[in-house]
Amino acid sequence: MAELRIEHVGKDHGATRVLGDVSITVADGELLVLVGPSGCGKSTLLRCIAGLEELSRGAILMDGADITRAEPRDRDIAMVFQSYALYPHLTVRDNLAFGLKMRKTPKEEIARRLGEAAEMLGLEKLLDRRPAQLSGGQRQRVAMGRAVVRRPKVFLFDEPLSNLDAALRGQMRVELMRLHQRLSATMVYVTHDQVEAMTLADRIAVLNAGALMQVGAPSELYTRPANLFVAKFIGTPEMNVIDARAAEACRLTAALPRQVASVGVRAEDLRLAPGGVGAQVDVVEHLGAEALVHLRVEMIELTARVEAQAVPRSGERVQVAIDPARLHLFDAQGARVDTPQSTVDSPRIGTAKP
Repeated sequence: MAELRIEHVGKDHGATRVLGDVSITVADGELLVLVGPSGCGKSTLLRCIAGLEELSRGAILMDGADITRAEPRDRDIAMVFQSYALYPHLTVRDNLAFGLKMRKTPKEEIARRLGEAAEMLGLEKLLDRRPAQLSGGQRQRVAMGRAVVRRPKVFLFDEPLSNLDAALRGQMRVELMRLHQRLSATMVYVTHDQVEAMTLADRIAVLNAGALMQVGAPSELYTRPANLFVAKFIGTPEMNVIDARAAEACRLTAALPRQVASVGVRAEDLRLAPGGVGAQVDVVEHLGAEALVHLRVEMIELTARVEAQAVPRSGERVQVAIDPARLHLFDAQGARVDTPQSTVDSPRIGTAKP
């Protein structure tokens, strides 16, 4: 495997800047997920790594060697596409072997690698079928197998699960995690689905409008988002974000420093508890062991995550409180504000102690 370094990479399409100044180092054996909304530049960055698009600025290095201008075939990178990109007239066996045959790999080596990949991905009974005879999940496993048999230094995945239904996506996420564990491979994975990002990644890189917002472990992005965009993008349901002055006026928070423009709180950090601020339950989403309770405090809309046995009814009046230690504070530009606990921890009706 290999270390991959992306140094000050930029990409323009005419007068349109698709990527700004992006720098990320992917460690040897790491699974890095690039995540962000549609059009943020994540797939463009992946194609630049693969050599399918030429950089406008910056450099890409693999194990210290500059591959910025190298041809795609010379980069020792395998890419798995959203569309599977299988040859419809070839069997699974021949699809897996195609790239190796083009590189004139000895037949014995092809057979050995093909056998290992088929066993790893559960393809042994499918080798004589053609793509039209396979399900979407089976086709995706074949696409991954074709990358595995090449034994590249880096694997690239471009939204490989987006064509699958929800249940199958969950199964394939597990397959991908097993594959990464078995290969200890360097992988860069693109998705717009932050649930995929959170479950798969060693680290996540969040992109927005061609700019890198934050890079870190999933838990870091969830508990200490660097800015308002990351705070709202990472996590399901989306973080509650409240205007700071409105939160103070409704007594949801204690007095906040003036540089704080907005306050964020996760759904699980809203407590339906006596002694809080009065709220009206609007809608309840039952999710089995828990529920999402959508409620209003005056004109402020909030979502709380509660256990199933403590779910209020729609239309019911409840009291809601926020643990001050769980607040996320942001300035007018959306940047995180780190404030000593003492400045937000003075007791008010709407705050609850841990």
